[in-house]
Order: sequence, then C-alpha cells, then structure tokens
Amino acid sequence: MKLAILSDTHGLLRPEVVEYLKTADAILHGGDINRPAIVEELKQYAPLYIVRGNNDKEWAEAIPHHLTFTLEGVTFAMVHNKKELPVDLTGVKVVVFGHSHRYVQEEKGGILWLNPGSCGPRRFHQEITMMMAEITEGTLQVEKVTIPHEVK
Repeated sequence: MKLAILSDTHGLLRPEVVEYLKTADAILHGGDINRPAIVEELKQYAPLYIVRGNNDKEWAEAIPHHLTFTLEGVTFAMVHNKKELPVDLTGVKVVVFGHSHRYVQEEKGGILWLNPGSCGPRRFHQEITMMMAEITEGTLQVEKVTIPHEVK
C-alpha cells in the first residue's frame, strides 16, 4: 500500500505534489489545509485521512483534531501539533504530525514520528517537502520527497 503523507498545504496544492497523490492508495494530511477545495481535491485521488490544523477555522469544524486508524496492520495516530497528541499511544506504531514545517523522520520508544514538512507556500526559508511511504507486510518504509522551488 502506497501512502502520500503531507501537511501544511496552506491553501496551495502544487502540481508536483498532485503527481505523487495520483500514485497513492491513501493520503494522510497533517492539517493546516486552509481551504475546503483542497480537501475535495485530495479526496479525488485516494481515501483521505486528515486532521484539522491551527489555521483551519470554522469551515473545518467537521474535520477531527486528532485521528487514530490502522492501514495494512500498521496503527497511526495523527494530530497537527504533536504537543496536542492524546497521551495514550498504546498500539500506535506511527505518529504523523505537522505544524513546524520541518521534516522529521525519527524512531523514539518504538514509535516512528513523521512530520512531512510543508508542501504549500514556502515559509521560513525552509525546503518544500512531503513523504511517500509504502506498507509491506506490516512494515512502513518512508521516502522524503523534496519539491523543487524557485528561490527568491
């Protein structure tokens, strides 16, 4: 199962990102979507697992603050700001979060912590990133995807 993992699109779904979404069996979005049209577009490509970010206002009230789900035997917990994660992570193998716009892929305490960074408008002079991942026999392999951009 192929996963596209992204966060902090802030109202911009880049064409380069869309090309990766087209190959995914599921899409995970860690919040700060900013526009309902982005959610609708994401749903066109694959089943969508999404959480609300701090910039997602009234329009996003129906989107959960945090989410726990299992894909191909791997249990995920997702929240926009990792400081707001539910305390009990029993059974969780992967935590997906956003907010900082910084790419993170690290294992701590038997849990894989993933922040795909931001693939929306470039901020804070950071690179534009997302993740592609594959679940095979209950194991998750993650690949960092850097989206080229013009430096201003």
